[in-house]
Amino acid sequence: MKKAPKVLFFSRGSASRSQLAEGFLRSLAGDRFIPVSAGADAPHVHPMAAEVMREAGIDISAQKPREIASLFRETFQCVIVLGDESRERYPVYPFTRRVFRWSVPDPEAAAGDPEARKQEFRKVRDEIRNKVEEFLATMGQAGGAVVPASSYTAAA
Repeated sequence: MKKAPKVLFFSRGSASRSQLAEGFLRSLAGDRFIPVSAGADAPHVHPMAAEVMREAGIDISAQKPREIASLFRETFQCVIVLGDESRERYPVYPFTRRVFRWSVPDPEAAAGDPEARKQEFRKVRDEIRNKVEEFLATMGQAGGAVVPASSYTAAA
């Protein structure tokens, strides 16, 4: 039996974006992939991230954010970097077959009252859901194979 491809979602400043993406891939793809999420600073799942995912019918509260340094000895078929490419720098993944970059704002950087911040988390949640759905559609078109980064460009 073929082993499911391992996919790493990485977000630099926090683990919120990667946690949202892991939750969607796990929910939408079932066992077709092994999703892992990490951040540069990943102490816990942000409460608002967990809350807005519950609104979408997905519980990410049991997910365990990992620090990127703990994953350097693991191999991934895909690494998906979520962030603002113009502002954030990312580690290099030399043994990864495909690296995708999705420009997604950090919802934890949102200002304002709690409801305004929650709205930003919802906006980012929906954007990530769309990107994960596009990723899965592309993977399905490629017969489940990991496609080259040049074949898949997620719109910002």
